[in-house]
Amino acid sequence: MSGPAPTSGPTPTSGPAPTSGSPEERIAPPSARLGQPANEPAPQRGVRVVLDARLLQEGERAPTSAAYLGELLAAFARRPIPGESFALLLRSDLDDPSEAILGLDVVGRRLLPPTRVLRAGALTLDPFLLSGASVGAAWRAERSGAAGAVFHAVGAATPLFAQIPVVVTLLDLAPWELTAVFQRGAAARLGQRLRARFLREAAAVIVGSDAVAAQAHRLLHVRRERLRVVRLAPRPAFRVSAAARKAATGRGAGDDAHRLGLPARYLVYPGRFDARQDLATLLGALGELARAGRPDALPADEPWPPRVLLVGASPDDRAAIARAAMRHGVGDALAYTPALDAGRLAGLIRGARAVVLPVLSEGAGLTAIESLAAGVPVVGSAVGALPEIIGPAGLLVEPRDVDRLAVALSTVMTNDALHAQIAAEAAEHAAADIRTWDDVADETRAVYAEVGARA
Repeated sequence: MSGPAPTSGPTPTSGPAPTSGSPEERIAPPSARLGQPANEPAPQRGVRVVLDARLLQEGERAPTSAAYLGELLAAFARRPIPGESFALLLRSDLDDPSEAILGLDVVGRRLLPPTRVLRAGALTLDPFLLSGASVGAAWRAERSGAAGAVFHAVGAATPLFAQIPVVVTLLDLAPWELTAVFQRGAAARLGQRLRARFLREAAAVIVGSDAVAAQAHRLLHVRRERLRVVRLAPRPAFRVSAAARKAATGRGAGDDAHRLGLPARYLVYPGRFDARQDLATLLGALGELARAGRPDALPADEPWPPRVLLVGASPDDRAAIARAAMRHGVGDALAYTPALDAGRLAGLIRGARAVVLPVLSEGAGLTAIESLAAGVPVVGSAVGALPEIIGPAGLLVEPRDVDRLAVALSTVMTNDALHAQIAAEAAEHAAADIRTWDDVADETRAVYAEVGARA
C-alpha cells in the first residue's frame, strides 16, 4: 500500500534531515554542479504532495485539523522550494479555502462527493474514494522537477491502494481510546479497525508529542521506526510580547470581554463539544464550588462560582449545555460565544485567569500550546499530550474527577500567589518557545523527502 518503510532505529524527536537532489548530485563534488558555488550545498528539491485537504473545509467540525492544514499550507507557500507541488483532494459541496493561500503551487484539485452523511459507513468508503482520486495525481511529478511523491492524510483516512508512499498526521486517538463511543456499532468497529490497519501500513506517521507517539505504538501497534514527532506551533495571533501580555491583564480582552459581560477574572473553555471533552466533570465541579459557598479570598466584586466562557458552541450545543448546567445549578456561571477567528480568540485568552481543558482524549494539544504562547496558564486533564505540553505552567487533574477539578478551579481563581507562579511559568514558556509553523513545515518536508524521494 505504501512505499518502503524508513530505516529502523530509535524513535527520533523530530523529522530527519531532508534528502537533497538526485543520487548523482549527492555524490558529485560541488564544483561539478553547474552554476553552483563550491561552498554552497545543493538546494533541497521538493516532492509532489497529494494531500487530502477535506478537513480544511470543515473548520467548525474539525477545528484543530483545519488549523493544522491551514497553517501548514501557508508555511509551505511562504517559503516554496524547487520541485514542490500539491494535488489537493477536496469536498465537492464546500468552498475551497486553499484558494486564498497565495504562492502555493497547486497542480490540480480533485473534488470528492460528501461522505459524512454516511456516518460510520464513511469510514469504509473513504479509502476507496481516496484510492480513485489519487490515481495519476503524482504522474510525471519528476518531470516537473520533483524528487518524488507522497500521499499526505491528516487523520487516519488513507487510500486503500496507494501507488506512492503514504504519510499520515495523527491528531486524534479518541476512536481507539474511547471505543464505547466511537466503535459503538458494527460498521464503526470495522471502519476504525481498517483505519488502524492503514495507519500501521503508512510509510510514516507524524504525531505532535512523544506521549502521543507512545500511545500510537501501544494502541495501534504502529512501529516505532515509522513514528515521527513533529511538534506543533501556536498560530501567530497567540504569540505576543511580555508588554502585550501585561496590557491584557486586569479588565480582560477589551471590547469582546465587555460585550460578553465577563468579570475581571474569568476562565476560557475553547474545546470542542463532543465525546472527547469532559464537560460533565466541569459542570459538576462548578456545582461543587457553588454549594461550597463563596471563598473569603475572592475579591468582593468577583462572581462565584467562576465564570466560564465557552467558545465555539453551536445553538444545539448551547441548548444541551444549558440544560445540563441548570441541573447542576450553575446556568449563570456560563457565557457563550460562537467560533471566533484566531485574533479574537487570542485576545479573550490573554485576558483570562486561565484556560480550562477538561478532556478524556487529546492527541494534538494545540489549544494548550496556544494558551501558553499567550502567557496564560492551563487547568487541564492529565491525558494524552497535555502533561508534556503544560508541565509546570498549569494544574493537571485526572479526568472525570469532579472534586479535584473543583479544587484546581478554586485554587487558580483565589490563590493569587500560586496563580502568579504558574502564570510566570507560562510567560517564561512563551518567551523561550520560538517555534513557528515554518519549523513545522520544514520538518514535515523532511519526512516527505525521507519516504517519498526516488532515485
